[in-house]
Amino acid sequence: MIDAVGNPQSLFILGGTSDIALATAEQYAAQRPLRIILAARPEEADLVEAAAERLRKTGSTVTTLPFEATDPQTHGEVVEKAFADGDIDVTLVAFGVQGDNEKGWTDPAAARFVAEVNYVAPISLGVHLSNKLRKQGHGHIVMMCSPAGERARRSNFVYGSSKAGADIFYTGLTYALAESGVKVTVVRPNFVKTKLTEGMKPAPMAQTPQQVGAAIIDAVRKDRESIWVPVQMRWVMSVLRHLPKAIFRKLPF
Repeated sequence: MIDAVGNPQSLFILGGTSDIALATAEQYAAQRPLRIILAARPEEADLVEAAAERLRKTGSTVTTLPFEATDPQTHGEVVEKAFADGDIDVTLVAFGVQGDNEKGWTDPAAARFVAEVNYVAPISLGVHLSNKLRKQGHGHIVMMCSPAGERARRSNFVYGSSKAGADIFYTGLTYALAESGVKVTVVRPNFVKTKLTEGMKPAPMAQTPQQVGAAIIDAVRKDRESIWVPVQMRWVMSVLRHLPKAIFRKLPF
């Protein structure tokens, strides 16, 4: 279980090569070595093994699991295997794809792929995780969402629509699991400098994986149901959400 100062004994990462998730794991491990399970696509076996070696240097026990977001039939088995060696204190749902937005709204297969990875898979896993954690009686789920899900933008509305759906589902889980002892935090980071955004022009208030990881750890310790990273993004998006459509459509993003 998570100890009195907020350090978990076990961490399950769905998206085991995520820069943000690995930065979070390293910061947890710096406080106290823990048991870590990294789940990632079979095609990323070399990358996830390299990530596991990196985390083992902290003194943590690290295992890996093959995980394919686009195959919901296997999600239950992945979750069962993650819990096979004991309770899971914190789970990070940290996988996703950006996709080509122009292709996404003109090519049905491309649109479906983004929806399956960013929306269908997190919901399928959220149900499996909720069932396991309710039986366990404790635990914390952290879902990586995005400000892009707040309001449709011309530049990335396919990606944004998938994140909006996942955000609503996990926000709903905070209500549904409130009496079970299980906590949920929805994280909405601004632009983060990771391999997912490599080659893109950094947005104002861009964050590093380490900054987002520190915010996640603080949110879990304080049982926060949602956070913006940085916190100023909450006010920025509050303004953008209420801008008249005629003005919003002229903004350069």
